[in-house]
Amino acid sequence: MRPIGEVLRGIAVERGSSMENTRTSSDEPICPICNGAGFLRMDAPVGSPNFGRMIDCRCKLDERRINARRRLHQFGELHAFREKTFETFDPRVRGTADAFQAALDFAENPGGWLVLMGGYGCGKTHLAAAIANYALHDLNMAPIVAVVPDLLDYLRTTFGPDTETSYDERFSAFRGADLLILDDLGTENTTPWAREKLFQIINHRYNEQLPLVVTTNLHDFDRMDARVRSRLSDRQLAAHFKIDAEDFRGRGPTQGRGRPR
Repeated sequence: MRPIGEVLRGIAVERGSSMENTRTSSDEPICPICNGAGFLRMDAPVGSPNFGRMIDCRCKLDERRINARRRLHQFGELHAFREKTFETFDPRVRGTADAFQAALDFAENPGGWLVLMGGYGCGKTHLAAAIANYALHDLNMAPIVAVVPDLLDYLRTTFGPDTETSYDERFSAFRGADLLILDDLGTENTTPWAREKLFQIINHRYNEQLPLVVTTNLHDFDRMDARVRSRLSDRQLAAHFKIDAEDFRGRGPTQGRGRPR
């Protein structure tokens, strides 16, 4: 079976440059790869499990990234964390060095899951947001940062009469984000509905092996839903780092003010 990238390039060459200036009735450019269909058929031999399988075209993937960025702007969490970068984090603070390096490595090659554990004000949210900012600006990904209780409230508002977006749209944005950061997992109100929604999001990302960053104040996962706990505890996928640092809010005025890079 030929690689997908090779298939796409072949189709693009076959269609030629004549499609580049084709316009729809609304004067929007038609994708020269899929001719506006949004999908392609994989080039696989008869008998292959991928024979006849339809895959999303690159234009569809780009459209999803744009929509994810719009949803991210609507949710607004990353905007609140725009100043939390690796440059503004001080890894010289005792107890943060290992987690800082793990977060930096994850940001440069986002794969698997990263779980940051520690008390209030130890820097775990800063590191998680730094990963998101790096992914957004350096890797052109569309990360979503969500404080877990706020995420659940954001989903609940779709049941109101005046909402402009559906529950499915919002839920899909979290579940399938390029990179999802769940901040303060374990502080949410543990209703059956909340537990089920979190499990569905985390389970989807577990099954699809999508990158996930979790921060939590819990040093063990006993208070979490057993299904979520089981997936977060899979050490083949999830790396755990405990930040044993004092609350930065109680540090001296010269601590935690950035680092040379």
